[in-house]
Amino acid sequence: MTVLKTTARAVPDAGTRVAAGLFALVLGAFFVWGAGFAHAQALHDTAHDMRHAFGFPCH
Repeated sequence: MTVLKTTARAVPDAGTRVAAGLFALVLGAFFVWGAGFAHAQALHDTAHDMRHAFGFPCH
């Protein structure tokens, strides 16, 4: 005999989903805009430091 058990999950209301979507949009735009106007050396140094922070050797 097979017993199928289902559980109900609460679905966030529309306001919560819209707020999360807008937050993701603003955050993404901030990163794209910031990277577009950042100095190339600053981007290189940040990427280099993150490699070290994650434990990847680079030199």
